[in-house]
Amino acid sequence: MRYTGPPRPTRATGPGRRTLPALLAAAALLAVTVPGATAAPAPAGAPASAPAALTGAELAASWTAPLSTRDRYVVDADGDRFKLKSGNWAGAQGTYEGSGDVGDPANHQADQMSHNIPLGLDRTPIDRILADFHALGLNSIRLPFANALVHDTTPVPDAAVAANPQLRGKTPLQILDAVVAELTDDGFAVILNNHTTSYRFCCALDGNERWNSGQSTRQWIDDWVFLAKRYKDNQRVVGADLRNEVRRDTWDDPNWGWGDDHDLNQAYEQAGNEILQADPDLLIVMEGINWQGIPTDLTPHGRPTLTPVATLSNTLIHSDKLVYAAHFYGYTGPNHSGATGMGETTDPRYEDLTPEQLVKVVDDQALFVTRPGQHFTAPVWISEFGAGGRGDLDAKERDWFTRFTDILVRNDSDFAIWPLVGWTGTDGRPQDSWALISYGRTGERLSLLEPGDWRSADWTKLVGAPARAGAIPWAPRWNMLNLDHRDYDVSATMLAKPDWSPGNRKGNCPDTQRLVGLGRGDSRGLCTDAGRPAKGSGAWTVVTDERYVTGGDWASGYDKLQCPDRSFAVGYSVRNNAMAALLCAPAATALPTTGRTLWFDRGDNRPATGGSNAGDWAPGHYKGQCADHEYVAGVASTWKWLHYGVPDALLCRPLV
Repeated sequence: MRYTGPPRPTRATGPGRRTLPALLAAAALLAVTVPGATAAPAPAGAPASAPAALTGAELAASWTAPLSTRDRYVVDADGDRFKLKSGNWAGAQGTYEGSGDVGDPANHQADQMSHNIPLGLDRTPIDRILADFHALGLNSIRLPFANALVHDTTPVPDAAVAANPQLRGKTPLQILDAVVAELTDDGFAVILNNHTTSYRFCCALDGNERWNSGQSTRQWIDDWVFLAKRYKDNQRVVGADLRNEVRRDTWDDPNWGWGDDHDLNQAYEQAGNEILQADPDLLIVMEGINWQGIPTDLTPHGRPTLTPVATLSNTLIHSDKLVYAAHFYGYTGPNHSGATGMGETTDPRYEDLTPEQLVKVVDDQALFVTRPGQHFTAPVWISEFGAGGRGDLDAKERDWFTRFTDILVRNDSDFAIWPLVGWTGTDGRPQDSWALISYGRTGERLSLLEPGDWRSADWTKLVGAPARAGAIPWAPRWNMLNLDHRDYDVSATMLAKPDWSPGNRKGNCPDTQRLVGLGRGDSRGLCTDAGRPAKGSGAWTVVTDERYVTGGDWASGYDKLQCPDRSFAVGYSVRNNAMAALLCAPAATALPTTGRTLWFDRGDNRPATGGSNAGDWAPGHYKGQCADHEYVAGVASTWKWLHYGVPDALLCRPLV
């Protein structure tokens, strides 16, 4: 989320200039159209190029819930591409800016007091709002909310829902229920977004910096599980966007993989897997780190976004449910927080980059994740971007918006623009020039599709761009196991069972996958479903000695953990980083018992093609990996020669 109100004396000038960096610096100093759809008539005054709009019934008929992923694409229940063409309907995350009378609209973002419900319900009937969403060519809505909303039992004032009297007397959560029902009944896919903890408007030093700012990680997860169960019967609620713009607070950075209570990678996996246990149909959306460091030219700082995913990706118990997300605004940059004045650095903003530089940095920070066949491969949803469309023209921002939407078109990217709804003032001008649709007090509408908004050409280009459509074929997956700090159990089968290797750190592949690789000395592993061997119905075997070694001594002088014949490795455990046990699952059919010994004690030994060959899932350590058509039947290690019991070789056997 970004500050979208008019300039104020206490804020950086210009639309969209954030307050976060200035506060951080001060703190540091002080301490495509759906086939077969029929276009609805364009709204009055819309340009000839307005996107084809589906009615609610047409949109609902165009896709089948729930959604999942295949390779880099989101697909519906029929396996057809469902490109997320989304907008952010803000308001339920709160609009209060943190000072002055909370009841005074002047103390709210863009002087818009949402009463902690989606904006516009005081001015326009919800069916008209949804019709305006359809006219924009949207098929999905990102719906931000605050954790405070989950626990708020106070009904909103009648004035907050004046244009929707059926909502009078309801709490913010009950109004969210009603909005979700209306959206999904009208064919939209809804992705809930945990935007803030309190109703304080994001994104400065506002108490909303991390998922556990102002609340515990346990409470954050419990709120998500509560909502997952609440909407479980509505399959058009398709996703849980876990947290918005995680960033530094006054003193501390979030991190990606340190294993502490600021570890976003770890928090996402814990939350995502508990949500999927409550509702296995939901997409789990993980946004990268939005900001680390103190923004001065003398201190380290930057926007890691999704870059850390290249060497430490996420694995869920349902591996076809992960979507990554990133945010881009022209006034921010790869190392620029977006501030002007105090807290501003000399780093270039995205709008300052050349076309070639912008393409490269957007790929480096986000779109690389869509490369096929890697441990990190997943859809990437650009879940926030935008620009001011009316009023004073910022030429650099306009140029950036055109170039950025060109990048989204070329990459066939999923997207969600910020924000959809705002207000117009008494002068008929938008209070938030970034909103795509603004409503006056008596319901009059000013839309991006009406004359005078320069964004309309770029928007219609984006929503109408050629895109991959139709059936997306199944593709194999590779997923990491990360035992750096803790157990890494992403097997639904094993989560339901007692600890299978007490006192040791354990990694279990998702139930649809098998173990295919190990790192030497860092306890990381790699899983895959390539070849798709089915598991049998028998018991899984924990191997701690050489009793199952058959077919000769395939690693002479080494300790060997080998699965029983007709089974393959699906997990392992370590003590420190030494091999402790191998977990083996029975195969549904007989497996070959001939194979090869793959050594990786002196360097990487990985397939030249396939098998996540371009992704480093154990950086700084040798990696051993069987070929895509093979299974891990055993692991060899030794305590001799100062090898410390870490894996040195794999027994790779063919699947057929």
